[in-house]
Amino acid sequence: MGGPTRDKIRAYASMLGHSIEPELAAKRAKEVVTQGYTATKWFFRHDPTEGAEGMRKNLELIRTIREAVGPHVDIMFDAWSSWDVPYTRRMAELALQYRPWWFEEPVLADRIPEYAELRRSVKGIAIAGGEHEYTRWGVKALLDAGAVDILQTDPTWAGGLSEMVKICALASSYGIPVIPHHGAMASTQLIASQTITTCPIQEWLLQHGARGNFFLKHKIEPANGYIELPKGPGLSMELDESVIESRQELQL
Repeated sequence: MGGPTRDKIRAYASMLGHSIEPELAAKRAKEVVTQGYTATKWFFRHDPTEGAEGMRKNLELIRTIREAVGPHVDIMFDAWSSWDVPYTRRMAELALQYRPWWFEEPVLADRIPEYAELRRSVKGIAIAGGEHEYTRWGVKALLDAGAVDILQTDPTWAGGLSEMVKICALASSYGIPVIPHHGAMASTQLIASQTITTCPIQEWLLQHGARGNFFLKHKIEPANGYIELPKGPGLSMELDESVIESRQELQL
C-alpha cells in the first residue's frame, strides 16, 4: 500500500447507539471531549414525516452538542438517508449558526442528482455520503455528478483495500477527501497509506469498535483522540487465543 504517511490518525467519536435525550447527550459529548476527541458525530432520529416538531428536535440535538463540546470541536450529524432536499436545506439554514462540519446521507444513496442539488445549494455545511457505493465505478458516478463534499466509502464493503486505494486516487483527482465509513482496522490501514489531505480523519464507533476489537491480540483503540498505527506485520489482525473458548471446523 506504499507505507505509512503518519504515526497516528486523528479519530472522531461516532455515537451510534447512544441516547440523544438532551441531558444524556450533553453529558456523553462532554465525556468524549475529556477523552481527547476533537470531533464527534451524532445520529438524527427525526425526518420530514414528523413536521415542525421533528425539525425542532433535530435542531435541539445540534444545539445541545455544540453547547456541550464548545466552539473548537468539530460536530457532524448523520440523517440515515431519511430526509429530502427541501427538508435538508431548511435544516441547514437553521443549523448553520452551530457550525456542523457535515450532514451525512441526507437523502437515499441512489438519488445522486439530489445529492448534487444539495451540494450546490447548501452553504456552510458539507454534504457527505458514499458508504453505499461499491467499487470505483460507483464512486465515479458520485464524483462526476459533483454529489458530495466528503466521500465515505467503506473498505469492507466497497471492494477491499486494493479497491479503496484506487478510490482514494480517484477522489483525490476530484479534490474530494475520503473519510471512510467505520471499517475499523481496514480503515486504519487505508488511511495510514494516504496523504492527510486525502484521508484526514477516521471514524471510530465507540460501541461497535470495542466489540470488533474483542478477538484481536493487537487492538486498535483511540487514545487522546488519535489512533496509533499498529506495529505488527500485515494487517495486525492476529487472533487473541486467550479469549477463544471453542473451535468448530465447518464442513462445506
